[in-house]
Amino acid sequence: MTADDFGAAPEVNEAVEAAHRDGILTAASLMVSGPAAADAVAIARRLPSLRVGLHLVLVEGRPVLPPSAVSRLVDNRGAFRSDMAKIGALIACSREARQQLAAEIAAQFAAFQATGLELDHCNAHKHFHLHPVIGGMLASIGARFGLRAVRVPLEPLHELRAVEPQTSRTPAMITAPWALLLRRRLRAAGLLVADRVFGLRWSGGMTRERLSGLIRCLPDGLSEIYLHPAIGPYRGSAPGYRYRDELAALISPEVLAARRSGALQLGGFRDFLIPGPSAAPVPARARAT
Repeated sequence: MTADDFGAAPEVNEAVEAAHRDGILTAASLMVSGPAAADAVAIARRLPSLRVGLHLVLVEGRPVLPPSAVSRLVDNRGAFRSDMAKIGALIACSREARQQLAAEIAAQFAAFQATGLELDHCNAHKHFHLHPVIGGMLASIGARFGLRAVRVPLEPLHELRAVEPQTSRTPAMITAPWALLLRRRLRAAGLLVADRVFGLRWSGGMTRERLSGLIRCLPDGLSEIYLHPAIGPYRGSAPGYRYRDELAALISPEVLAARRSGALQLGGFRDFLIPGPSAAPVPARARAT
């Protein structure tokens, strides 16, 4: 059970702490260049049972490196560009852009390492690691920093429809080919990838009804459910996201009861790894990070 955007704002950090202390949140993905990253790291140090990974930001955020070092990737304000299609094409076509991209990815991993926190996993803001170049760099550069697990946004329709029968398959069909390619590459590199991920279709709207329903119908294997809890909107937050509802879901009695009702194990990714260099998962029944 993962919270994204840890470090984006105090409102997010406060919700992550509350959801871990009082609810079922087990992991968070840290934006190392986020405005409240230092506060997030302090919270993580107070909560040793909270598993923390890197939320790689290459769009709609600020770089770790000086803007001049990533000039092909940022706008005139020194922030990453938001036009993902154009920047994706640029990365594919420009050697200079790829060199800057690799340097920034390495800088973000290094910034995470400098916190002293153990790296649990990595994913990318807006799932930008579905881009084949970014996904490949994430795996190869991350290996130098001890990366062992990565999120691949493959969300099965069956469980969603068990909770809400009218759920459409369209969004999953758009990203699935890229996600399948990424999963194959990551597993070939020896990285742990969850069997399924939930949070795409209901991003910003993971209510207690949806969350408890998903928990009750999880199949055997490793599942990740990710959310965006916050105590309220904040500067840069996504329009229409129900941040308070997602926090409420993580600590609601209904969800806590659903968690207790099944053979469910909670943890971060590293809680399901066999000790040693391999990234093979520990055998178990239904479980969620």
